[in-house]
Amino acid sequence: MSKLPQITAFFWIMKICATTLGETAGDLLSMTLNVGYAVSSMILIGVFLITLVSQLFSKSYNPLLYWTVILSTSTAGTTMSDFMDRTLKLGYATGSLILMTILLAIFAFWYFSVGSLSVKNIKTTRVEFLY
Repeated sequence: MSKLPQITAFFWIMKICATTLGETAGDLLSMTLNVGYAVSSMILIGVFLITLVSQLFSKSYNPLLYWTVILSTSTAGTTMSDFMDRTLKLGYATGSLILMTILLAIFAFWYFSVGSLSVKNIKTTRVEFLY
């Protein structure tokens, strides 16, 4: 049994909202609460890992848990990107290139270890982790 929602127009609307909220939440922590991008990144990556492990250990699809993982992913990712750009002074182009390279490496590993990048057959913890 898949623990993922169906990919519909509603899914993409929710994904866009989660990404936008992720940007706002990351800025709240790093800029408004003034803890900086490095500390914010560590905190939000920690939150992401907690939600990810919870999702991986769940036995069935739980919409609240699934969307919490998506939200924590976008929040941690946005703050990490800001850290690379603003604190490390890598700029958006270099930071994007680094993150894109990591993503492509994950896609390559996923494809060569599973034989597909299809999200329709995510039924094992290993493939779900790659997703």
